[in-house]
Amino acid sequence: MPSATQTAQRFVAHINSHDVDAIAALLTSDHCFIDSLGGEARGREALRHGWHQYFRMVPDYRIDVERVLVDGSHVVLLGVARGTYSADGALHAENAWSTPAALRALIRDDLVAEWQVYADNEPIRRRMAGASA
Repeated sequence: MPSATQTAQRFVAHINSHDVDAIAALLTSDHCFIDSLGGEARGREALRHGWHQYFRMVPDYRIDVERVLVDGSHVVLLGVARGTYSADGALHAENAWSTPAALRALIRDDLVAEWQVYADNEPIRRRMAGASA
């Protein structure tokens, strides 16, 4: 049985490989995603669709974890989120962004029940506003 830390790290690995099916397989059926503005999305299938759409918008998105803190079933990952905003599927260097990020995972039955992102959205918003197409 994997530890909460291993499950959270496997989840990040699936995000970094953009494997939407593997991401969805690690979600509880009642999974709750909470974005950095407090918005929520719920349910495995809604999140499968959401991750697919996000990877279309940021084709090279990745999370680089620098530190992991654990308290029972709660895992906090500290690091950097980065990627390149793409309006048309092409990557333009001037649309790249990076921001410090904290991610909180609640692990239940070796699955991710909650995933909460704490990150500044301004870097990607600036790229979206002035994106090269």
